[in-house]
Amino acid sequence: MTVMPPTAGDPLLRRADLGDFRLPNRVVMAPLTRARAANPGLVPTELHAVHYGQRAGAGLIVTEGTWVSERAIGFVNVPGVYSEQQVAGWRRVTDVVHALGGRIVLQLWHTGAASHPDHLRGALPAGPSAVDPHERSFTPGGFKDTVTPREMTLADIEGTVADYRVAALNARRAGFDGVEVHAVGPFLIPQFLNPRLNLRSDAYGGDRAGRRRLLLEIVDAVTAVWEGRRVGVRLSPYWSSGDRFTAGEETLSDYDALVAELNRRPVAYLHLRGRDLAGPGAAPDLDAFARYRRLFDGPLIANLGFDRASANAAIEAGIADAVSFGTHFIANPDLVARFALGHDLAAGDPDTYYSGGAGGYVDYPVSSG
Repeated sequence: MTVMPPTAGDPLLRRADLGDFRLPNRVVMAPLTRARAANPGLVPTELHAVHYGQRAGAGLIVTEGTWVSERAIGFVNVPGVYSEQQVAGWRRVTDVVHALGGRIVLQLWHTGAASHPDHLRGALPAGPSAVDPHERSFTPGGFKDTVTPREMTLADIEGTVADYRVAALNARRAGFDGVEVHAVGPFLIPQFLNPRLNLRSDAYGGDRAGRRRLLLEIVDAVTAVWEGRRVGVRLSPYWSSGDRFTAGEETLSDYDALVAELNRRPVAYLHLRGRDLAGPGAAPDLDAFARYRRLFDGPLIANLGFDRASANAAIEAGIADAVSFGTHFIANPDLVARFALGHDLAAGDPDTYYSGGAGGYVDYPVSSG
């Protein structure tokens, strides 16, 4: 094992305040779907408590995306936060993380039109308009192409906003320190933001102000549940997939307006997924984050493709207040300690990312020496 000089002076290891979160370091655990809730009720298990407890050294843990209702489901074996059993399961997780000195927020997720009838007892998924997002949904029978969804009614939208509010209340009951609104990738909220998928002419479509209304109503509903600033928002303006999601200048301009609008809400932080890396070993595009840093007045967490050096550079330059790590946290439960001591990072096994069970989930060793 290569041991580099201790790095206790690294920007990553400085304390930080993100809204009302007091972080002892700026190493954030990014949300990671791991498909370990392999039970009929989609209830977090003891494995979840062990997994998150092992990573309690993070400045902040953001959990895997978690279903706000049965209608939100769109991926196998992902836990929810809409039943009493799920709340009890999550309480076990938060108790363990807090006992070990950690901080943890629950990410709230709805897949919308990117789901599949196989997840919904044969019912069509619902989206902003009856337009197939041309994505792939991971179903109990494997990956399947999405279908043309039904257009959400105003009652559907009102019910969805209410689902988010209840999910935020349940997160409080489960002992979380806050929540994060999942608005990344090809899922429900980005579908409403997307003019290729949102063809509505009512108050939830028509122009960029209408298209962002759902997200803002969700943020308002969720922040009303928490005193102060304990709600983060995760966005992916640079997301590209298929022929529906592109990161052209029109898309980025729409997100410019959205990010500026978030300044009017009591948001704890903006969690921003950057551009895909140019190639293996390439550094993250810091200009992609700087664009939105200039528009958002609050703390910013940068995500995607960072290592210790690039993360320290982003923080030192003032482009980010913290950096979130996904893949590195899979194989390095003691990631903060490895950064602090200059130890090498272990590599994860992609074959176990969604395989279920303890293997590749709670059995990665901590560094020694």
